[in-house]
Amino acid sequence: MGIEADPLHRCGVLVVDEDADVRELLRVSLSADGYVVAAVPDGREALSYLRSHADTCVIVADQTTPPNGVIRFRAAQLSDRSLAWIPVVLMSGGIEAAQNARAFGASGFLRKPLDLDQVRMTLGRIGCGRSRARPDLRDR
Repeated sequence: MGIEADPLHRCGVLVVDEDADVRELLRVSLSADGYVVAAVPDGREALSYLRSHADTCVIVADQTTPPNGVIRFRAAQLSDRSLAWIPVVLMSGGIEAAQNARAFGASGFLRKPLDLDQVRMTLGRIGCGRSRARPDLRDR
């Protein structure tokens, strides 16, 4: 059986982007919307953060995040059963980025430069990962 939703829970968002300005923009705007926001510059730090903080409900990651882009990060996330359930929203300004996001298994896509209303709508559509029942990983 999955985890019960906590009525006092504030959805945690992890922003992964090498651009400090983008990280700060999302941290400030999403915090003002009631999210608990953490931000890191790359996939290695994202994995470290996720493994030491259990409150992340959604990951918003730039598709070109180093090292080796977000592909290595996503593979590591999906191979870790405690992290695989967390939905990922990809950001990119690339021409074929939306198709790449679908192939990547992303739950959403945001085109750069970011439109904060679009960010809010995308996160609202995905919802908080903790509000959905997750499989009990002990049964696997």
